[in-house]
Amino acid sequence: MGHIAYLRRKETFSAAHRLHSPHLTEEENKELYGKCNNPNGHGHNYTVEITIRGEVDPHTGMVMNLTDLKKCMGVAILDELDHKNLDLDVPYFTNCPRYDVF
Repeated sequence: MGHIAYLRRKETFSAAHRLHSPHLTEEENKELYGKCNNPNGHGHNYTVEITIRGEVDPHTGMVMNLTDLKKCMGVAILDELDHKNLDLDVPYFTNCPRYDVF
């Protein structure tokens, strides 16, 4: 077995969402969620950090090409979430049963 190394990359993105429960009245939503209940949503800046662990390739000296990792993060995360409304633009979140607890 060769040498093991870690490769870490951090990316940031911005996205918006609205905290709102269909099980509450407009007034209850405003009282519970405050400015986060804005009908137009509100935004956040997010940071995602990925760590890759693996054996160092003896020919390249790398665990993974950093450019390839950046592309993978772009396809899997940034292209899907950056500058999106999570409630409206991202299917994973639009179908999320997050309010079933009421």
